Amino acid sequence: MSTDAKFADAQVRVKTLTTAPSNENLLQLYGLFKQATVGDCSGKRPGAFDFKGRAKYDAWAKLKGKGGDDAKEAYVALVDSLLR
Repeated sequence: MSTDAKFADAQVRVKTLTTAPSNENLLQLYGLFKQATVGDCSGKRPGAFDFKGRAKYDAWAKLKGKGGDDAKEAYVALVDSLLR
C-alpha cells in the first residue's frame, strides 16, 4: 500500500475513534495533516486572544521543513496508536 493510500485510509479511520483524543494529540493530527497536504506553515500567527488558532498555527509551524511523505507516515502512525 502506498504512502498516499495509507494516509487516505488513516483519515477515514481517525473518524472511528470511540473516545476523543487529547488536545495534544488533536494538535499533532492537525499539524501533521496540514504539513502533509499544504507544506510549511505560512501566514501571520494569530493574535494572543485567538487561543485555538494560535495553538493550531504553532502545532503546524513546529513541523516546518518536514517532508510531505514523512508527515503522512507520522500521521498514519499517530492514528494507529490512537486506535489501539
